[in-house]
Formats: sequence, structure tokens, C-alpha cells
Amino acid sequence: MSDKSMKLNFFNFKALRGKILLTNDFGDFLFLEKDDFRSIIEGKVTDASDLGKKLIATRMAYSGTNLAFSGTQSFAMRQVKRHAATATSLHIFVVTTACNMNCVYCQANNGKMTPKDFMDYSTAEKAVDIALQSPERNLTFEFQGGEPLLNFGVIRHIVNYAEENKKKHLLSYSIVSNLTMLTDEILQFLIDRDFGISTSIDGNQIIHDRNRPLKDGSGSFSILQSRLLRIRNKGMHVGAIQTTTRASLPYAKEIIETYTKLKFTSIFIRPLTPLGKASAAWEKIGYTPEEFLQFYRHALDEIITINKKGVPLREEHASVFLRKMNGDSINYMELRSPCGGGIGQLAYYADGRIFTCDEGRMLAEMGNDAFCLGTTDENSYNDLMMNRRCRTVCAASILESIPSCCDCVYQPYCGVCPVVNYELYDDIIEKEPGSYRCRIYSGMLDYLFELFNTNDAETMEILNGWR
Repeated sequence: MSDKSMKLNFFNFKALRGKILLTNDFGDFLFLEKDDFRSIIEGKVTDASDLGKKLIATRMAYSGTNLAFSGTQSFAMRQVKRHAATATSLHIFVVTTACNMNCVYCQANNGKMTPKDFMDYSTAEKAVDIALQSPERNLTFEFQGGEPLLNFGVIRHIVNYAEENKKKHLLSYSIVSNLTMLTDEILQFLIDRDFGISTSIDGNQIIHDRNRPLKDGSGSFSILQSRLLRIRNKGMHVGAIQTTTRASLPYAKEIIETYTKLKFTSIFIRPLTPLGKASAAWEKIGYTPEEFLQFYRHALDEIITINKKGVPLREEHASVFLRKMNGDSINYMELRSPCGGGIGQLAYYADGRIFTCDEGRMLAEMGNDAFCLGTTDENSYNDLMMNRRCRTVCAASILESIPSCCDCVYQPYCGVCPVVNYELYDDIIEKEPGSYRCRIYSGMLDYLFELFNTNDAETMEILNGWR
């Protein structure tokens, strides 16, 4: 060692493609040769050596008085964990459970029938009152269903009521819709209130219509195309989510081509969540994590290929991971520790029940109210936060304290879902590695880090542009 002694910081590691990958709580990562890693473990590396300098630069080690979490490093860690010090910012209003479509993986029913609840004006106002009790200044009100536009009158009432009573809050609005019910009047309202609009596009017409037919069995793709054109002609942006079913697996290239033909610049590739109708129909539409990962790799390769040809398209799941690798505090509720249940988001159900999250209300639609925190009639925001279920969800999703996650190399970038754990394994705490979501997220991160290890200049430029 040199006079300025070097001390190792805490890091996790794994073998990957012949090298050793190191990561730490800041999101930093470093690839090492096995011999170099052995030298570190044996205490043979000095801070003046090239390897020592790499370790210090990536905060895998520190020297002298530059302690691991002091000074600027302390500020960096506060940035990484910034979400833990904020109050509930995302408020989801499930304004109706009714829908005009019959998606094969619908999570707004119990797998047998779709309920037809509609939020009324009184429940809506009480839900807004609770949301506005959050001490977080910037709030997002997101409208979901079923198909939320079937209850557009309540959406408009919520927005107008919230604007009248928001006081110090800064409000933004978004809607998740299949867009088939969009009229000129509704679109103008969304424009006037600067809504974020998100829809679902599962692939080309054959795949999309198979996954997302209308109630009468006819396809919805052509209607969706016309609605996209109408929205864009008004200067509005539309985001899109792709949900992968078994039918999607052979068509990664065709799905990506559809997004580029529809002039999207991003795609959010999502695996099925085993809740609702997806759970009941799993044998028909589901798959193993390995099957999904093969599809995801093909899709990501296709996206990178078209980017190299000058066509911009970003994969949003990869973007979240990449930004976390950059030390950014990305408040994506599913990939944070603790998760967003309760303390990051609340879901106000059409009948007035309030759930920890969107997944919590999905489980309720399957007949299990385990993640219900209260009701709009009886509870305040403080009641919801102090509810033992809210605190339990928070505690159960702190990766640093979960035995199967705390020493995982991907812990700085990942997240667990107590609701999915409860449904699949009858326990909210992830007790062993290799669960459905664990294998999917680990596999996605494996591939991203393999790309970093390969270090192709063009690919790195593309991925760095997604951060």
C-alpha cells in the first residue's frame, strides 16, 4: 500500500462473460479481470496503481480521508435515495372498471368477468381531498380503468375540482387509455389541461388485435391508428406500452418495426404481470422468464440496429436501468427500494377503497383486499400512511434488508413487488432468488451489462443517449 491507504467500499459482484462485474450503492459499476479481482481480495492493490485509481474513481474504494459516504459522496447517495424522503406523488384514480375491450391479459378483472363500477362525483372529490393532503408539492393525477374515458365526466370533474382546491400544489395529469372512445371534445380537454397520454400497442395489426380485441371480437388496431393521427395532428405526444404475451414471442422484429412505422421514438417492453385475467389464462398466454428474455434480447438488438441506421427509438425499461447506472434517482415505482406502494403512489378505486398501488387494486379485483389501506369516506392521508399495511409493504420492499437481494450485484438498479410476491408465493417478502420477476429483471440487466462489456462504440453511444 502507499502512504495514503486505500480501503474497500462495500460492493457486490458476480462473474459475467469471463469477467467479474462489481456494483455499489451509488449505481457505479466496473468490469475486472479475474486476476485483478483476486488481487483486490488479497489486499495487494495500492491507490497509486492503475487498478487502484479505477476502484477509487468508481467509488469501489476510497483513500485517506475521502470516506465512502462523506462530502460529495454523501450528496450523491442522497440523490440516489431521494425518493425515500418524498411523500406520495402519484395518485391513480380508477374512475371505472368497465371497458369496451376484451384484452387477453386484462388485470382489471378476476379472470372470469369484468366488474362495472363507476366512480361518482362525491367519491371523486373525497379522493382528491386526500391526494391534496400529501405534503409533496408536485403531484401527478393519473386516470385509469377499465377504460377511463367511459367515465369522462368524472375525469373532468376531478381536474376542475383539483384546480380549484390545489393551493400550494403543482398538478400534472395523465391518462392511460385504449383511445377508442376518444372524441374531439375529450381531446380538446386533454390539450387544454396539458395531459400526458399513454396507450397500449402490442405489435402489428395481427398481434395487437389478437391481444387486444374489442368486446365484439373485432380488432382495435385500425381505430388506434386513426386516434394516434388525430392526437398528433393537434401537436400532442402519445406514449405507448407493449405487453408481451406468448403470441408475441416470435415477432420481436415485427413489433419494433410497427413502432417505427407509427412514428414512435420510444417503446416500453413489459412482461406479463401474473394478476387478473393474465393469471387465470397463464397456461395459454404466459411463458417462462427465459422465454421472455430471449424475446427481449431480440427486440433490444433490433432497436439498436435501427438506431444505427439513424432511426431513433428508445427502450424505456433499459432507459430506467441505464439512468440508475448513472446515479440518477429515477422514481419509477416498480424499480426502487423501497417500492412505491403507499409512500410513492396511491390508487383510489371506483367504489372509494384506497390501495397501496395499482397492483394492489388488481389483486383486489381477484377477490383479495390485502393491500387496501382504507376508504375515501373514513380515512385521511395520514391514516393511510400510518396504516400497518402501508408500513409493511414499505419494509418488505427494502432490497438492502431482503436476504435474497441485499448481496445481489443488481440490487442498486432493481425492485421487488410485495403484491406479486403475495399472489405467487403467498408471502410479501422475497425469500429466495429466482422468482419470476427476479429472473426477468436479472436477465435484462445481464444483457445490458454484456453490451457494456463488449463495448461496441456505436452501441455505447446509443445506450448512453438513453440515460
